[in-house]
Amino acid sequence: MKHKNRSKKLLIVLALLVLVLTGCTVQLKDSNNKIVTNPKTGQSLTANIFCQPSDKDTIKLYEDNGVDVNSLPKCTSFGLRDVKEYDGLWSTIFVRTLAWAILKIGSFVKSYGLSIIIISLLIRLVAFPFTKKTAMQSELLKEAQPELNRLEAKYKGKDDQDSLMKKSQEMSAIYKKYNINPITGCLFALIQLPIFIAFLEAINRVPAIFEEKFLLWQLGTTPMVGISGGIKAIICYLLLTALVGVTTYYSLKLNSTSNPGNEQAEQMTKIMFFMILFMSIFMTSALNIYWIVTN
Repeated sequence: MKHKNRSKKLLIVLALLVLVLTGCTVQLKDSNNKIVTNPKTGQSLTANIFCQPSDKDTIKLYEDNGVDVNSLPKCTSFGLRDVKEYDGLWSTIFVRTLAWAILKIGSFVKSYGLSIIIISLLIRLVAFPFTKKTAMQSELLKEAQPELNRLEAKYKGKDDQDSLMKKSQEMSAIYKKYNINPITGCLFALIQLPIFIAFLEAINRVPAIFEEKFLLWQLGTTPMVGISGGIKAIICYLLLTALVGVTTYYSLKLNSTSNPGNEQAEQMTKIMFFMILFMSIFMTSALNIYWIVTN
């Protein structure tokens, strides 16, 4: 119990740190303080973009709302040193670097959508030592589950301080016996959250990415907006949402097998699945593609 609480606290601290460090994306607003959207993609435009848009209508939207896009470098020549002013540690180290990598690989393979897929795979490759440890912990937890279930049954209904202390001590002994470290099992979750947010901000701040179309999808368009484009668009964007759903389901299912018979864990898995599926409707196609590949 003590280890589980420690793991939860670590995740909460990380989430708070991410919220504090992020927020560097600034939405473009008109004179009436309303968010400006791109009529072609339905995307809410970002004011503090890294490089120039290439679409003439998008350029006009920016200029009409007070953003001098001509002072920015072209996306094809964007570099890590192209900084007009310091905009925070998070943006400088993570968001800008990720945006630069997407643009460089995209220029090489002639597709920013394909670049997102390649970088998603590279991130998974770099994170493999952590995912391996998570998987190993899951298998060890599966072996220890019968003993943990017996422990839960032994102390069921006993919520006095003495019983809780003894339960915690016995649980620690089981974890030690099977070499289980719950904190290790959270390693990839600790890494994935900031990477996901960095991807979101990089995509929103690079016009070359959200202006491009990849396969069936406009990278800057969300399924919520995309389905308004007729029957063909409805099928395309529902397919994207379905891919998010299927890959998320199997990803969560594989992880949940490490804790069989735990009703609370199963309930949490279902909640996470529906939450991610709902969120995907409002995420850009580029971010959904990243999520599918990551799964």
